[in-house]
Amino acid sequence: MTLSSFSLEELHKWKDSITAHPYRSYLYSYPHKTAYRDLQPPMPLETLWRDEPAESFFLYMHIPFCGARCGFCNLFTLPDKRANVHATYVDALERQAKQWAEFTRHKPYARFAIGGGTPTLLAADQLRRLFHIAVDTMGLDTNTASISVETSPETITEEKLNILKEYTVDRVSMGIQSFVAAESAAIYRPQNPDEVYRALELLGKYDFPILNLDLIYGLPGQTVDSWLYSLNQAISFEPEEIFIYPLYTREHTIVKPGDIQRQDDIRLDCYKAAGQLLRARGYRQYSMRRFAKEDAGTAKPILDYSCQEEGMVGLGCGARSYTRHVHYASRYGVSRKATESIIADYVATDRYDTADYGIVLSLEEQKRRFILKAILHSEGLKLKDYSQRFDQSLWSDYPELSNLLHSGLGQEEDGILRLTTEGMGYSDSIGDWFISGEIREQMERFVLP
Repeated sequence: MTLSSFSLEELHKWKDSITAHPYRSYLYSYPHKTAYRDLQPPMPLETLWRDEPAESFFLYMHIPFCGARCGFCNLFTLPDKRANVHATYVDALERQAKQWAEFTRHKPYARFAIGGGTPTLLAADQLRRLFHIAVDTMGLDTNTASISVETSPETITEEKLNILKEYTVDRVSMGIQSFVAAESAAIYRPQNPDEVYRALELLGKYDFPILNLDLIYGLPGQTVDSWLYSLNQAISFEPEEIFIYPLYTREHTIVKPGDIQRQDDIRLDCYKAAGQLLRARGYRQYSMRRFAKEDAGTAKPILDYSCQEEGMVGLGCGARSYTRHVHYASRYGVSRKATESIIADYVATDRYDTADYGIVLSLEEQKRRFILKAILHSEGLKLKDYSQRFDQSLWSDYPELSNLLHSGLGQEEDGILRLTTEGMGYSDSIGDWFISGEIREQMERFVLP
């Protein structure tokens, strides 16, 4: 057993600090985009990608348009349904792809995802263009790549689903958030439950290998019972995968933190109740948010891809790209004015062959990213993988991780460090605790436009 660097009293205080505030920050990427800064001088993409060691890449396309902005959303997205705006944007994405292809086609793509925003807000001909760009320009082989597309109930049509089937999409992910109309209205997401049921019934006819449904708990006016009602409604359609998200609010979201603070915080109770229900209904927990059936998957012979998610080729305004040493993207905004301005700059650009905004990862940040991307998922971190990658022992580099073992939030078994069932529920606070002081300072200095 690895020795703790804390006394027993210190260990209790440390665990209390983790468990007292489970929802500090959603660490969906590390380093977070708010740590990105101008790269001076801009870095040529040819140089960045030439020596990228990943065996295969992940191709991602970002469509930053939605029908409306949800009250909890702080993503890079713009409510805009105009077809001409969408077409101009896809023109720019294709222009970008033609320039990037020469830098990234030397290795195969193991995954392809179209996200947003709401990609299926695009007209069918524009949606088809995205697949043409992926296959004809970027060199995607749809037979050996896992393909995922995000959608929403009101944008589902037979014509668009036929396109997804034609290009062998493996996973369709639909954001529902709640089956209770009043709860949807409270987060500024006007959504008729009948429209949700229509979309789910239509999706069921196409039998995609993986149907994922997203739900949110902790909504204004929600109770544990109404949360379980929504969850049971989702389960009744037998999706292969369910993602459950705690509600996060920020000062720049429509629903403000003060709106939530006026009611009891039921998020942890909802999370625990959901885990119990989902496990009883045959779903296995893979992370704090992801539950899936054990046999969920595709029949395709998918290429291997690192769970640490390097080799991410992000096309479109707002998409991030990850090489081992450099993460880069367009600038980040949430307000309508900032988002419109960033998109306008993107579609007016002629050349996309340099990275001018991002972060160069020090060895320290590479190590923390490698650890976080592993331990926050059920697969856990293989200690030998860390040693082989960095030529160091995990415990000598980060003895403070032993606090996870001695607090009951983590365990080491067969050379793998992973969170316990209890620890999984505190993934966000554990992730927030483990980010470096330098990254935290950069994030705190960021002013969101």
